Amino acid sequence: MDRFKTILLGSLLPLLASCSSPGLCTTAGDAEAQFNLAWKYANGEGVPENDAEAVKWYRRSADQGNADAQYNLAVMYANGEGVPEDDAEAVTWFRRSAEQGYTKAQFNLGVMYANGEGVPENNVFAHKWLNLAKVGGDENAGNVLEIIIPRMTKEQIAEAQ
Repeated sequence: MDRFKTILLGSLLPLLASCSSPGLCTTAGDAEAQFNLAWKYANGEGVPENDAEAVKWYRRSADQGNADAQYNLAVMYANGEGVPEDDAEAVTWFRRSAEQGYTKAQFNLGVMYANGEGVPENNVFAHKWLNLAKVGGDENAGNVLEIIIPRMTKEQIAEAQ
């Protein structure tokens, strides 16, 4: 019986992802439903785990401005899950999420600037994003700031703030 439920649910989930409420489907799709479907594929919840399918649905949701989906899509690119590893693409999606105030994205974007992953190393931008993450409550951001601040001039620190 469980196998039947998984197969049935798996065949219905793509249809449900374009519905904003049961029975009410939109052609544009519902970003939250698409995010939820992506998460299910990424974690094998109710459907077989499938990172490529997760990326597809995260992208649809992310393209509609869903900050959670943008963050998760960035993680997929950073780790090469369902797509080839691509730090530059990860930076793009971390930035979109970070610009909406998503603290985890701000932290990861700051780390990528600090390490020169997907972007040229830039401690000013690293400080900016890490400081925003710290203000947003990320406990690790302060630790990373303590590492990069000694590498910066007073002028760079002032520019970052």
